[in-house]
Amino acid sequence: MDGVHDMGGMDGFGKIEVEENEPVFHAAWEGHVLATQLAMIYAGAWRIDQARFAQEQLPPVTYLSASYYQRWLLGMEKSVIERGFATAEELKAGHAATAGKMLPRKLTASAFQQTRRSFFREQQASALFKPGDRVRTRNIHPQTHTRLPRYARGKLGIVERCQGCHVYPDSVAIDQGDNPQWLYTVVFTGNELWGPDADSTVHVSIEAFEPYLESA
Repeated sequence: MDGVHDMGGMDGFGKIEVEENEPVFHAAWEGHVLATQLAMIYAGAWRIDQARFAQEQLPPVTYLSASYYQRWLLGMEKSVIERGFATAEELKAGHAATAGKMLPRKLTASAFQQTRRSFFREQQASALFKPGDRVRTRNIHPQTHTRLPRYARGKLGIVERCQGCHVYPDSVAIDQGDNPQWLYTVVFTGNELWGPDADSTVHVSIEAFEPYLESA
């Protein structure tokens, strides 16, 4: 979706401030938020792209004023309420007032010892593109989650590599299943992305799913 979260290529936000010797967590509650998010994903409450979409729907003022893990927390609260695991009143009170809803998967001590899950899936059809093909990204403006950033829409690029067939985040985010799609690395010139005043030596590669692309 088009929203304040999609900040790639945007001007006016000032210099990126790098915190020297930045800790992993600035406060203990941030670690608790990370652990809770991982636990809920492991237990099948929601999936990672659904978690991203929940944060993308935060009001712009809230999104920009919140810290990284505050966005995670607000997104989780939204998901917990919308998916019926707790009510807004229960979250405010800090305890349950109704019978709990069972999670799809039992949370065990081994949940946090899991290796990273693979998002590869069996191909549903032959790939449309191959390395060296000229492609143009579609100028889409979906109301839901997408991994195609605004700055790279409607732009001409070259396929560098086919990364195989993967879970399609745009479908997962709205509960429409894996819907596996081919994934490509596509390279663009800086001039193509940002115009003639951009550094002509700059090249940017993005990972683009097949539905984002058309032959050029």
